[in-house]
Amino acid sequence: MKIQTLSNLLSEELKDIYDAEKRLVRALPKMAKAASTPDLRSAFEEHLSVTKKHVERLEQVFDLLGVPAKAKPCAGMKGLIEEGEETMKEDAAEPLMDAALIGAAQRVEHYEMAAYGTARAMAERLGNQEAVDLLQETLDEEKEADEKLTEIAEQLLQGMDASVAEETTSSRSRTRTSKA
Repeated sequence: MKIQTLSNLLSEELKDIYDAEKRLVRALPKMAKAASTPDLRSAFEEHLSVTKKHVERLEQVFDLLGVPAKAKPCAGMKGLIEEGEETMKEDAAEPLMDAALIGAAQRVEHYEMAAYGTARAMAERLGNQEAVDLLQETLDEEKEADEKLTEIAEQLLQGMDASVAEETTSSRSRTRTSKA
């Protein structure tokens, strides 16, 4: 498709986001299963239900724009999810795996926040306040998810078994010494 107008560009952006959200609906149950702490598992499960609402909200935005709700492959989200899947295959102690899962999830959240912020700004420029409101609602929920993940990460790191943290510190010291 040749993009000649801001409306065309917004439609293309929404198709990309639509695919990203659908991919995330498939990925979140795997992340929840891989999480060992109840808070993290619960956060992933909760975000799954919220993400399903994001898909529905995007469909509403497509309707407002008079564009069919159609996904366009989102290479960015595909890559982020592949990285998360690689992380889940690592052999790591449970608290370290959870910390790695949080990192993977936050990269996804930041990607989504950028996408929704851009789409929201485009809808605003086009004067479509209903679309702006729907996109802003999702953007706010993505920010909330990111903040919740940060809180869980801080709790996880504070409660991390001293031997896991100590081993990590010792490994870094050995690496610096061997590089010197």
